[in-house]
Amino acid sequence: MKPIFLKPVLQEKIWGGNKLGIYFDLPIPSNQTGEGWMISGHPNGVTEVTSPAELKGLPLDRLYKEHPALFGNPKEEVFPLLTKIIDASQALSVQVHPDDQYAAAHEGAGELGKTECWYIISAAPGAKIVYGHTAQTKEEFIEQVEKDNWDELLTEVPVKDGDFFYVPHGTIHAIGAGIVILEIQQSSDTTYRVYDYHRTDANGHERELHLQQSFDVTMIPHQTPELEITIDGNQEGQVVHYLTNEYFSVYKWDLKKELVVDLPKNYYLATVITGEGEMEVDGTVYPLKLADSFILPTDIQSVTLRGDLEIMVANPE
Repeated sequence: MKPIFLKPVLQEKIWGGNKLGIYFDLPIPSNQTGEGWMISGHPNGVTEVTSPAELKGLPLDRLYKEHPALFGNPKEEVFPLLTKIIDASQALSVQVHPDDQYAAAHEGAGELGKTECWYIISAAPGAKIVYGHTAQTKEEFIEQVEKDNWDELLTEVPVKDGDFFYVPHGTIHAIGAGIVILEIQQSSDTTYRVYDYHRTDANGHERELHLQQSFDVTMIPHQTPELEITIDGNQEGQVVHYLTNEYFSVYKWDLKKELVVDLPKNYYLATVITGEGEMEVDGTVYPLKLADSFILPTDIQSVTLRGDLEIMVANPE
C-alpha cells in the first residue's frame, strides 16, 4: 500500500491568526484561523484523502470503516487520534478535558475523552502556557475559581521552540499568545472552559464557561507527568521518542540528510513541521513539503527519508 495523504480542515477561532497561511501556505479562510485539523476522522472536521488516486476524496472516517485492513484491523470503532496545528495569536481559554468515561456519560456515547500533547513549533519571545494549578483540594480549587483568583491559582510556564508538553485528561491548561504548536490528541472535541479572561464578542457577551464539568474532571492536586525522552540515530537523522501512553506514542523524525525508520506498529500519522525533502516507500519516491500530512498503513514496514526536515509522528497504542 502507498502512503495516504490528506487535505486539512481549517477552523476559525476568535484567538486565531494568519500563521497557518503565512508559514504553512495553507488556504486559511480568514486572519482568525486558529486550527488546521491535519489528520482527523472526528465529525467536527473530517480530513479527506488527496492521494493515492484510487482513494482520493474519501473522508478518513469512511476510509477507516471501509478499509480496516489498512489500519491492521483495529479494535477501535472510530479513528482514535487527531493531529492539529494550532496558531494562538491570542491566548486560548484556560480549560480542561475529561477522560473517556466522563465524556461518554456526559457528551454522548461516541465522544472520547481528551488526552493530548504539544510540540512547540514556534514561540514569540516571552511566550507562556498555563500548565497546572496550585490548589491542593477540590474545595480550594472551587474557592479560587469563584473568587477570580487566577494569578494565585494558575501555574504559568515559559516556552521556547522545540519544547514538548504532555497534557493528560484532567490537566488545567491554556496555550498562550504568540505560540504555534503541533498537537496530537485523542479524537475528541470536548473542552470545558474554566476561565476566558472575561473576553467579550461583538455583542458584549462572554463565552460560555463549563465550571461544574471542570470541577468534576480537574486533577487535584496537579501532577506534572515525567517524560523520558530518548534519541536514536546520528547527525544525518534521528528519531526522538517523546511519549508512550495508553492512547498513543509520539515521535519526531529529525533529519539533515537521510533517515531510515522501521515501522513495527499498525499504522502511523505524520505531519511535516519544518523543511522539505522526500520519502521513499517500496521503491516509490514521494516529495514532502511543509504541512504535508499522511498516514502510513499497516503493510508499510519501513520508510527512507531524505532532505532537511522535521516530521511529527504518532501511532495509536
